[in-house]
Amino acid sequence: MALTCGEETNGAFNGAEYLSKEKRDLIDAEFALNEGAWGMLDAAGKRVSFGVQAGEKASQNYRLEVTNPGGHSSRPVKNNAIYHLASALTSVQKLEFPIMLTDVSRTYFARMADIVGGEMGAAMRRVVADPADAEAVAKVTEDPTFNGMLRTTCVATMLAAGHATNALPQRAQANVNCRIFPGVSPEDVRVALERAIADPEVTVTTLELRGKPAVPPPMTKEILGPIEQVAAKHYPGVPVLPLLQPGATDAQFLGAVGIPTYGINGLFLDPDLGFIHGLNERVRVQSLYDGRDFLYDLVKVFAAER
Repeated sequence: MALTCGEETNGAFNGAEYLSKEKRDLIDAEFALNEGAWGMLDAAGKRVSFGVQAGEKASQNYRLEVTNPGGHSSRPVKNNAIYHLASALTSVQKLEFPIMLTDVSRTYFARMADIVGGEMGAAMRRVVADPADAEAVAKVTEDPTFNGMLRTTCVATMLAAGHATNALPQRAQANVNCRIFPGVSPEDVRVALERAIADPEVTVTTLELRGKPAVPPPMTKEILGPIEQVAAKHYPGVPVLPLLQPGATDAQFLGAVGIPTYGINGLFLDPDLGFIHGLNERVRVQSLYDGRDFLYDLVKVFAAER
């Protein structure tokens, strides 16, 4: 077991990255278990599905920046750094990347279609059959979680501009966080942002490269079998679904050095995913205790097989 720091940071020291690059012998393993997937609850708190992560997107930040000579606010000019940046962010808001599917996400949506049923389930089947079905894609991507599983996404997360209330801004900056689908390069995403913005006053800079999207590891019966066995004990009747994680974890560093990594934590989250990363982030007390017991039993099963 490795207890590491920095999983949620870009550009800071990351324990898993360090171990992978500098102390590979200490973590040599046939496979690794990591956080990264979750169980889903419906609005009434009923367990709907239990996820196992096999592959993930990469988290990459880009800086949008506009600089300007500035001046006194009593003499406004059209060439305003804040206006350029605001227009650029509106363009980012409208930018949509193409739909992409992996074998894992095809399986996920095919099985989830039977679980959710109705119009959404029918749309999921159509997307699996034809990712170019615009009507079906529009329906499935209404859900932000499903949308994140199907394409690269970019969103503005932080802003900074100006230096005084009575002066024209000389600098305006925004951070855009992109979650990049496996097989798409960070540079391709940067170019897509630049093209969408189409304003020479706005520079788009790739910040610290966190890593590449993790290659989806094989979901073999040796891995999935014990998970299904323990899940059936703790969460009877709840289907186990392999999924592509729309976020990013330390799996990218372990996978890069040849250690297939699977995300599983045993926790069940509400439909809003517990406002992960928010100031109001939360998880149900029962989910915490259930997840503890699940992981304890799962590790024992895997250990006994070795």
